Amino acid sequence: MTEKEHVEDIRHFRTLFISDVHLGSKAAKTDYLLDFLRVTEAETIILVGDIVDGWRLKRSWYWPQACNDVVQKLLRKARKGSRIIYIPGNHDEFMRDFPGVHFGGIEVAQRHMHESADGRKYLVLHGDEFDVVVRNARLLAYLGDWAYDMAIVINIGLAAIRRRLGMPYWSFSAWAKQQVKHAVNFIGEFQRVVADEARRENADGVICGHIHHAVIEDIGGIRYINTGDWVESCTAIAEHHDGTMELITWRQLSGVPAVREDTTEVETMMARALSQQAA
Repeated sequence: MTEKEHVEDIRHFRTLFISDVHLGSKAAKTDYLLDFLRVTEAETIILVGDIVDGWRLKRSWYWPQACNDVVQKLLRKARKGSRIIYIPGNHDEFMRDFPGVHFGGIEVAQRHMHESADGRKYLVLHGDEFDVVVRNARLLAYLGDWAYDMAIVINIGLAAIRRRLGMPYWSFSAWAKQQVKHAVNFIGEFQRVVADEARRENADGVICGHIHHAVIEDIGGIRYINTGDWVESCTAIAEHHDGTMELITWRQLSGVPAVREDTTEVETMMARALSQQAA
C-alpha cells in the first residue's frame, strides 16, 4: 500500500470516545486498539475511563511493549493537534487526584460536558459512581473484578478447544456477563440512573463506559451512549462532523471478517488463575 493510499484509508471524525481499554491486563486487545488508532483521526479524543487497569497492576505487574505503544500513539496524536481529555474510571482512579492537570498534552477531568456539532450537550463520565457494587461495597467490587478475570481465562480456554474441534467462536465471558447482569437487571438500572444524571445536568444525552455494553439508544428523552470496551467488543463511539453519533468496531474499520482468537497464552493464563486461587 502506498503512502497516499494509506492516507486515503484514514477515517476522520470530529470526536472519538474510547473507554475500558484496561492496559495492564492480559485481556486488553492492545493490538486491535493500535490498528484502530492508526486508521482514525479526530479533532478531539475523549478517554472515558479505565484506560489503565490499576487494580490488576497492583495485584501483578504486566506492562508489555504494546501498552507503551498505545500510550505513545495517543501522545503523538496530542502533539499533532488532537485535543485529548482523560476522564478516569474506577480502575484508573489514581488519575482522579489530578483534575485539570495536563500530561504530555492529555488533560485530566472528572467529567466533561461535550457539545456536538448539531448543538446537543452530552454529559461524559465513566459511570462507576452509579454502580452500587463499586460505590457501596469495595471488597465485593474487587471480588467481582477477579471473577471477571476468571471468565476471560475460561473464555480463552474454550475458544482454543472449540477452534481445535472446528467449532465456531463463542464468548463464554460475554454470555456469563449477560446472564448475571440480566438476572439482576443491572444494565437497565445503570442506564436509567446515568440518564437521570444527564437530565439533572440539563444535558441532551450522556456518554459513558464502565459496564462494557456498547449501545446508542434513547431513554426517557435522553440519548444514552455507552462506548463499550477493548477487552471483548473492541468498540468506540465516533461523532461525525454533522454531530451524528456512530457506534463503530475495530472489525468494521479493519475489514477483518471474523474475530481473531489469541490462544498463545492459554496455558500461562490458566496457571496464573490457578495460582491466584490457591493463594
